[in-house]
Amino acid sequence: MMRRETGAVRRPEDHRVADGFEAFFREQFAATVRIANAVVRDAHLAEDVAQEAFIATRRRFPDPEQAENAAGWLHAAAAHLALNELRARRRHEGRMHHDIGPSRSDGPEDAVVANEEGERVRGALRRLPRHAATVLVLRYSGLAYVEIAEAMGVKVNHVGTMLRRAERALQKEVEHETRE
Repeated sequence: MMRRETGAVRRPEDHRVADGFEAFFREQFAATVRIANAVVRDAHLAEDVAQEAFIATRRRFPDPEQAENAAGWLHAAAAHLALNELRARRRHEGRMHHDIGPSRSDGPEDAVVANEEGERVRGALRRLPRHAATVLVLRYSGLAYVEIAEAMGVKVNHVGTMLRRAERALQKEVEHETRE
């Protein structure tokens, strides 16, 4: 094996770990971006958040194929980082504002209503405790109860209760904001 001028020689196991993380990345990237995008509603920002989540996951699990909860940890990290971005947006009002577009080709008044509703929900989500916001983000990003349980570090039979409580808290926050 030839030694490089710049430093260390790569060992065969280094390549195995790198290849394992690359496979993990390819397998989990779309779901991780979807989770982040459910919160931040900006495709580019969601990819940035996903990248940060993968970096944190790589630090924690150098070889995710050897860790049984790496995917769950990654999904929870993506939700937490996305929520942090959402909260940072509120603090930095001068930044560019991103709205949710209408789901179908509605008229301009429907687009305004959809954008206002989306803002109310995101505002309420920002005010929820992190645990409640995370479980909602994970579920409405398309994760199954088993995946949510893994990401949250709880038993599967607790997920339904957590979701119901989080949904009630979100509804109260939205109603409270609507009254103000």
